[in-house]
Amino acid sequence: MLKPHIWQDLPFGELLQAEIEAKLAPWWPRIFGYHLLKAGALSSQLNSLHCNIARHFCVYDGADASIQADPHHLPVQQSAIDAVLSCFLLEFESDPYQILREFDRVLISSGYIFIVGFNPISPVFIGKILPKYQTQLPWNGQFFMPSRVKDWLGLLGYQVLADERLMYHSLLGQSGANMPYQANKPQQTPWWQKSIATWLPSTGSVYLIVARKMTTPLTPIKDKSKLKAPNWSTAPTAGRTGLTHTQRIKTPLLKPTKY
Repeated sequence: MLKPHIWQDLPFGELLQAEIEAKLAPWWPRIFGYHLLKAGALSSQLNSLHCNIARHFCVYDGADASIQADPHHLPVQQSAIDAVLSCFLLEFESDPYQILREFDRVLISSGYIFIVGFNPISPVFIGKILPKYQTQLPWNGQFFMPSRVKDWLGLLGYQVLADERLMYHSLLGQSGANMPYQANKPQQTPWWQKSIATWLPSTGSVYLIVARKMTTPLTPIKDKSKLKAPNWSTAPTAGRTGLTHTQRIKTPLLKPTKY
């Protein structure tokens, strides 16, 4: 399957990269740890300098990768990664759920996972319908529903923290692919994109899912409110329960002896 190796392989690739980096920027100061894993060639090219994690390395099948490996079988020790970033990776792999299981294996407890993908319920799905674009990037890949990706994460025991949309664009046309993106120049958003973002916010062409790994303790902790109070019983009276006040045994007093 044809896969994107650089952002210029995608239509409006540089604009996509800038929009995704802007969405990820508020999340980087909120995560901590020692190792950040970027899975895929496009993930390795995203700016993560403001992340509090010290060591960043990328894994994909390429000469420029920190570790050249198949994402289905990561050569990383179990529970060694604090955060994983996956950008447009699941769409172009044969077994996306196996990749998520590998992410889960290498992530520590309470680790973060960031997944960026194309939303099929969006203007970008128009290219899937037109035969001209069906064999081109990114429409030759599989577009998974964000709800399906969240179901996969739920089966693995993750808590979804955010599900955001961006880039209300069909990505059709060659003008944006040939024109370099200028970060300093303000981009004018067409009125129809503004209307879709206002009235149909869930139909963004790109989704960003942020989830956190939640590990259940092996020993369940009982709820204190459900603990039963002990049944206290009266102390035994040594067989004197039938004596009344007048029948009490009186001990005779001993008179002092004079010498």
